[in-house]
Amino acid sequence: MRRAGRYTVWRHGSESGAAVVEFTLVSVVLVGLFLAIVQVGLVVHVRNTLVACAAEGARYAANADRDLSDGEARTVALIAESLSDRYGRAVTSRYVTTGGVQLVEIEVTTTLPLFGLLGVDRGLSVTGHAVEEGAL
Repeated sequence: MRRAGRYTVWRHGSESGAAVVEFTLVSVVLVGLFLAIVQVGLVVHVRNTLVACAAEGARYAANADRDLSDGEARTVALIAESLSDRYGRAVTSRYVTTGGVQLVEIEVTTTLPLFGLLGVDRGLSVTGHAVEEGAL
């Protein structure tokens, strides 16, 4: 080591500590990427679960001895079992005619999970359909 004016010039080991800085920079990027992938997976899981619950509720309401309120109640119960009660707060149902066939439609409007399971209000809407029994 020799001194050149105010600055010290290193002959050997001029890259000492660079591995720690590189590891820190790369690990921050990798952790961010990992958390983003986990978040996307969580959003897709919640969406697919809600679609399955809405479709099952529509099939339940489409039975000959059931009505729309039974399908809504079934949808809310399935959502509470598989996700959380707060995802099943806004469940609506109606009869829809498509191509001359009467369908039961159940729509679930809920929060979109953006940060873990926390989310924005009314960000996700899914529907499930089933053919009304005796409608053919």
